[in-house]
Amino acid sequence: MTGYIKLREKALHMLRTQLPDNLYYHGIHHTLEVMRVCDDYLRREKITGREAKLLRLGALLHDIGFTVSNKNHEDHGVDIARQLMEEFEFEKRDFRVIKGLILATKIPQRPKTKYERILCDADLDYLGKNNFDAISDTLYKELKSLGIIRNKTEWDMVQVKFLEAHQFHTKYACKHLQPNKQDHLQALKQKVESKTLG
Repeated sequence: MTGYIKLREKALHMLRTQLPDNLYYHGIHHTLEVMRVCDDYLRREKITGREAKLLRLGALLHDIGFTVSNKNHEDHGVDIARQLMEEFEFEKRDFRVIKGLILATKIPQRPKTKYERILCDADLDYLGKNNFDAISDTLYKELKSLGIIRNKTEWDMVQVKFLEAHQFHTKYACKHLQPNKQDHLQALKQKVESKTLG
């Protein structure tokens, strides 16, 4: 995997220079955070070598399609990954892994492999964290700027639906993030109820 470092450098440059300014949630900061969380999983599960590099690349490339469009960004991401991996002479089997990783993060998530499960949980790690409100506010700001959400009340209702449908996929997230996610869901439900009753 000789082109690994060069591909990383080029992908990071694309993310730094080609993402729209109104991606308050899906900016490069999100990609870097997902990579950091994936590194935690790699350490916990003692994953090394080729598998570790591919998971890191999947994390790096999972939202690169936003450089093209916020619609079907996963499909655009697969196309970009293919071009980059051909340019840096990766094997076809490596591209197949990356394609699976990127597409697994599409909502609703449907991961099939261990590494896809890790990336999916790393991508939505904030759902079970204490900074949930702050991060969900950045997503609200992004969706509002794109005309997808109109106001906070609508957003809270969307979040309740999303959290109810979402499930974590790794043992770690089910044990350590799920309880916190349930707390966030309950708080949101109470908020929505008080607004609809009020």
